[in-house]
Amino acid sequence: MKLLRQFLIILLLSFVGEGLKSLIPLPVPASVYGLVLMLLCLCTGIIRLEQVERASDFLIAIMPVMFVPAAVGLTESWDQLRPVLAPVLIIMVLTTVLVMVVTGHVTQFVMKRREKHG
Repeated sequence: MKLLRQFLIILLLSFVGEGLKSLIPLPVPASVYGLVLMLLCLCTGIIRLEQVERASDFLIAIMPVMFVPAAVGLTESWDQLRPVLAPVLIIMVLTTVLVMVVTGHVTQFVMKRREKHG
């Protein structure tokens, strides 16, 4: 029963994110609204981590399975993807490297700052 309640909390925030998506005219996915709401609720203490931890751990564990339908959809669209495959792959590699570099620098910055203030 506890796990069901945790899923319902996550589902409720996702549903509110869907509502915000339809109300706010910004090009932001509903899932991002839901994640921001979850973050705000966790930071303010409206929701405690223990209230969603088991369900979120489960969802993270099965996340790779969630990409299977998207991959199947890509194989069905192969004819449209083939002409732009090289530019898409180049962009994917460059943005992946960029994200890794920026993440590394931010992590090092935060760690150095904690050492100075800690």
